Amino acid sequence: MTAKQMIAHYNAQDADAYVQLMSDEACEAGYRGDVLREGKEGVRAGLKAMFAEFPDNRADILSAEQVGEHVVMHERVFRSPSTDPFDVMAIYSFEGEKVSRVEFVR
Repeated sequence: MTAKQMIAHYNAQDADAYVQLMSDEACEAGYRGDVLREGKEGVRAGLKAMFAEFPDNRADILSAEQVGEHVVMHERVFRSPSTDPFDVMAIYSFEGEKVSRVEFVR
């Protein structure tokens, strides 16, 4: 499942490999809200900045379900050893084999 591969790349802090699984016009956004990172290059730049700020950042997949062209994952995100983790529902939308949008419910 491509969404799980994305989390593996995220946890390796490999923004380049992460965005290779996305369409060129992909974005990351709040659920039904504002775009946080626009386009493959916007996602790459945003991730690299976050990884620089939080070098221990990682996400654990608590559950994952595929429904049609969407994957919904319950993730627990750890920013640093000194902060509490937080849960997020991430909705990955696909166009063919590539992720076209990720929306976060938090």
